[in-house]
Amino acid sequence: MPPQPRRIYLDNAATSWPKPPAVVERVHRYLAENGAPAGRGAYREALEVESAVRSVRSSVARLIGADQPESLVFTANGTDSLNLALHGILREGDHVVTTAAEHNSVLRPLMFERQMRNVQFDVVPCDGDGWVDPNAVAAAIQPETRLIAVTHASNVTGVVQPLAEIGRIAQEHDILLLVDAAQTLGHIEVDVRQPVVDLLAGSAHKGLLGILGLGILYVRPGLESQLAPWRQGGTGTQSDQIRQPAEMPHRYESGNLNVPAILGLGAAIEFLQDSGLPKQPCPADDRRLAQRLVEGLRAIQGVRVIGHRSNRTFVPVVSITLPGWRPADAAAVLDAQFGIQVRAGFHCAPLIHGPLATREEAGTLRFSFGPFNTPDDVEVTLDALSQMVSQA
Repeated sequence: MPPQPRRIYLDNAATSWPKPPAVVERVHRYLAENGAPAGRGAYREALEVESAVRSVRSSVARLIGADQPESLVFTANGTDSLNLALHGILREGDHVVTTAAEHNSVLRPLMFERQMRNVQFDVVPCDGDGWVDPNAVAAAIQPETRLIAVTHASNVTGVVQPLAEIGRIAQEHDILLLVDAAQTLGHIEVDVRQPVVDLLAGSAHKGLLGILGLGILYVRPGLESQLAPWRQGGTGTQSDQIRQPAEMPHRYESGNLNVPAILGLGAAIEFLQDSGLPKQPCPADDRRLAQRLVEGLRAIQGVRVIGHRSNRTFVPVVSITLPGWRPADAAAVLDAQFGIQVRAGFHCAPLIHGPLATREEAGTLRFSFGPFNTPDDVEVTLDALSQMVSQA
């Protein structure tokens, strides 16, 4: 049998891999040596875990510019965070402004709210980069508008949205702002004070380099009185009462926390900070690799690179269409013949493919970089794609 090609992992926008060794070690050490739950006991190991969880909560809060660690809620994943934000803040008859660049983790909860509570929403279009014009957001505002929900960066094209301008519009109209930061945390600086963000959702396992099964939701202090918890249960606090605690973050953290993932996130943040990230526009190596891929792709006849205009900021995500290939078929060949692992299809963001003119092709072929990719990964990928185009 021919030797298997080495694994080239270019699907970091779905989940980062490999994880920093310190993350693996931290998770393993907890499982092997401690194993206690957080907030559920007064014995030594349980107290150690509780202290460690508080420390990680503070680290995440500092990372996003939050003044109060208690405003940071741990959830099951980024989707869970967005569901809590949307179902918790919206009321009967509210109106929401959102965008065509959104993930289904925003769009599907909004559809549910429309069906169940008559919440209405308008979708602001985006351009061929997936970029949203703030003026279009302002034009969509109605008297009943309670919330603007916007992704910080598209998971399809990587374009970073003009969040400062959109945030200013939200403030001027006294409208709440929900930001989906799943693709930007760990890649670009995120600060909930600039602009003022009311709710910010993200996940631990993408740019933050943690493991699957953990999300975060920032709740602006004072907003918890308006954000209803949609899960109730044991919190380890006020256990003699059957009412859900009102205090943050216990108001939203019913059930056992995913301690292994939380501790792994703490180790991942330490790794990022030791690397001088994420204060830069995006990790320097990631950015260079994405730029080199874009340059090489544009030299292959017939390949269409989606977006990536020089006057806009992008996280290291690149989507293309490949002549003669449907995205799913191309991804299968890249994996089977070249060991290159990418994402194909609509990327759970169905509305963006109209403006991108990629719906008929069944989506795009997406390449996304992490800190452990190398220049050689890019060159091998370009060579593979050149071969596939020539054979189509």
